[in-house]
Amino acid sequence: MNVGVAHSEVNPNTRVMNSRGMWLTYALGVGMLHIVLLSIPFFSVPVAWTLTNVIHNLGMYVFLHAVKGTPFETPDQGKARLLTHWEQLDYGVQFTSSRKFFTISPIILYFLASFYTKYDPAHFILNTASLLSVLIPKLPQLHGVRIFGINKY
Repeated sequence: MNVGVAHSEVNPNTRVMNSRGMWLTYALGVGMLHIVLLSIPFFSVPVAWTLTNVIHNLGMYVFLHAVKGTPFETPDQGKARLLTHWEQLDYGVQFTSSRKFFTISPIILYFLASFYTKYDPAHFILNTASLLSVLIPKLPQLHGVRIFGINKY
């Protein structure tokens, strides 16, 4: 039992994406980012969509796949310090509803950006590279694999 904390989770990172209102907050944040980019006078609509896609995917890559550990002091003997947020999500169980949501959302944003840029080659290449940079690390086969062949296990 954790004394002095408001939750009973050993690692709150495992359940934070399932908390009430998180998906709505996430969608509203992406919508607000897009509105802010659209309000900049010298950005055209295709540029705003591409920037929304790229900024979203860059932020999600850093937040879910690059940063390791937890922002909380956890009593799990340091097991989570070597795991990214994606690997900690739902205790590492694959294909849960939150993992599906955070896999589908960049794909939907990619289709929106591609549609509004009218598949312009420069935007299309940038949007595709951005999408692949967040989808490839989500593959279950890459759980625990590190860049340059260094494995944490």
